[in-house]
This record gives sequence, C-alpha cells and structure tokens, in this order.
Amino acid sequence: MCIAVFMWQSHPLYPFLLLLNRDEYHNRPTKPVGWWEGGDIIGGKDEVAGGTWLACSKQGRVAFLTNVLELHTLPEAKSRGDLPIRFLESEKSPNAFAEELMKEANQYNGFNLIVGDIATKSMVYVSNRPKGEPVSVQQVPPGIHVLSNATFNSKPWPKAERLEMSFKLQIEKYGEGEIPVKEMVEKLMRDREKADESKLPNICSIDWELSLSSIFVEVDTPLGKYGTRSTAALTVKTNGETSFYEIYLDKDIWNQQTFNYYILKL
Repeated sequence: MCIAVFMWQSHPLYPFLLLLNRDEYHNRPTKPVGWWEGGDIIGGKDEVAGGTWLACSKQGRVAFLTNVLELHTLPEAKSRGDLPIRFLESEKSPNAFAEELMKEANQYNGFNLIVGDIATKSMVYVSNRPKGEPVSVQQVPPGIHVLSNATFNSKPWPKAERLEMSFKLQIEKYGEGEIPVKEMVEKLMRDREKADESKLPNICSIDWELSLSSIFVEVDTPLGKYGTRSTAALTVKTNGETSFYEIYLDKDIWNQQTFNYYILKL
C-alpha cells in the first residue's frame, strides 16, 4: 500500500509537487532513490520484481502508482512496478501510453497509475479497478489530488481525506511563495493517527484495515514488519528546477537524501 498527494498546474511557482509514502515489508530488498543506468531516469527500485513506485526523467516525464486493496489477487499477474518504467522509457504521450495499457491492464492486480509529461502539461490517470468494470482512463485536471488504495480522488480510506485536507491547509499557509517541503513531509507524511473503525472500507479484516488506516503505517505481521519505509517529495518549479527528496529506512535507520536537477525541455 502507498499513499500520495500532489498538486498539478495550480500554483504559480510549482507546476508539480508530490508527496508519497511507500508502504512495503521492511525486509523486501529495495534500492533507494538514485539515477539509473544511463543517467536519464531517477527513482527507487524494488530489487525483487525490478519495478518502481515513483520515478521521473530529465525530460520532465513522471510516473507513480499505488496498489488497490483487494481481498483476492492474481498470483500469476504481471508486476505493477513495471508500469512506471515502461512509460518513462517510452516516447509515448501520457494519453497514448494509457490507451495502449488499456488493452492489457487486466493482466495486473489492482493499480492506480499516474503518468505525466510536465513539459507538455499533460497528465493521465489509469486504473484497472473496480474489477469487472472497463479500465478507467482520465485526464488529471489542475488542482490538488490524492491517490491511496482505492480509485482516484475517492474517499473510502479516511486517511486519504485527512491527507488531502492537511495538504490544502499547508499550501494555503505558504501562499504563492516557496514551500518548505521537508517540513511538510514531517508534518503530513509521518502522521500515525488511525481512523475510526466505523469509517473503514470493509474490504478485508478490520484489524488489517485499521493497521493500514494511518498515513504513516507500521505493523508487525507473521511475515515481518510492514509499513512506510520511504517518503518522497518531488517538486518542479516553473523554471524547470527539480528536487527529489527522500527519507528512507535502511537496516532500521532512517536516512535522507536530495537530488537536484533541471528538466531539459521546460
């Protein structure tokens, strides 16, 4: 499970600003954010399946995803983490990529995928859930949006509504000027407050949903500790200046790093 909140084409200084928590088993091998071979794409990598949850390129292409919480999954499904990589390595527009993905989206377990091109101001949302319904493809309009473990901007998860509201308050607080992203990460993405049981979506067991109901997740399971093991903040300014900040867990120690670069085509 992951959760993301982002601002798209609605701020005079930041055409794009994203905060994202990645939730996963702590013992799952993972590479922290870094430049990939070739030096054009930056992101973290899952060392088991080889995919990513968030990555972007020097050309201003960005892709990130969250899983949809489901009671039953397909054991033979393709890895969802491949989807952001496929977009970033292609030259297709977000729309063209989404249309192509529609043909095979049901070969994956439930996902929410955002693919965007900041230089052309184009961003698209793709989801293959609810199961049995047509694959959802829609343009992401300017504004503030939240992506959790249900469909785009939906609120069956109380933490999605909580994060969106808190994010909006922070953006209003700083107005049209610089936004202290690290401060926002600490204030919003480390929130351990759990939801009221009566407001949970009742997809699987109440105990599991309650454990996942906070923005920052931490729970012991028979397979090991599960929860938030990294938080990323990705900001792009109107002049192309891009900052990719990550705080991540490595051998039970929290580390942080920042990568700065300029989008080449903006």
